[in-house]
Amino acid sequence: MSAVPVLKKILLWGGILALALVVVGSIVGYAVAGWIGVAGALIGTAMAVVFLAITALSILIATRYGLAVFFGIVMGAWILKFILFLVLVFLLKDQAWLQPTVMFVCLVVAVVGTLVVDVVVIARSRMPYVSDIALPGDGAGQASPASGTEPSGGAESERPGL
Repeated sequence: MSAVPVLKKILLWGGILALALVVVGSIVGYAVAGWIGVAGALIGTAMAVVFLAITALSILIATRYGLAVFFGIVMGAWILKFILFLVLVFLLKDQAWLQPTVMFVCLVVAVVGTLVVDVVVIARSRMPYVSDIALPGDGAGQASPASGTEPSGGAESERPGL
């Protein structure tokens, strides 16, 4: 089983969350600070969506490669997000057209919301925790009639409950 459908579902629900947050954040931002509040809500939500997309896309791309490359791609994406966050914070901190408190609140709500989306989607995905194992009754330890070999397992397989 692949993680691709789960990650696509995370991206879908993350996008729905972002649309809801843009609407609510813009309304609250406008009520609090006018149009600069709306700008803060839009940028805070956009930052969270970009970070969510970088994570999911890096995993989608990395699953095509071996384990070392997988972790390299995912760690590289994490470092990219960290650097991008720092650059955006320093570029946007003193902008007159932006309400930083509204941006911060929208960013925090979006991050917490995407974490909830991740947990709910993964918990409902029914993905196996392990792969490439043989369970009792799967036929992994059965003797093949053509091979003439005995089933493996010895004395341990004869004890009930094991």
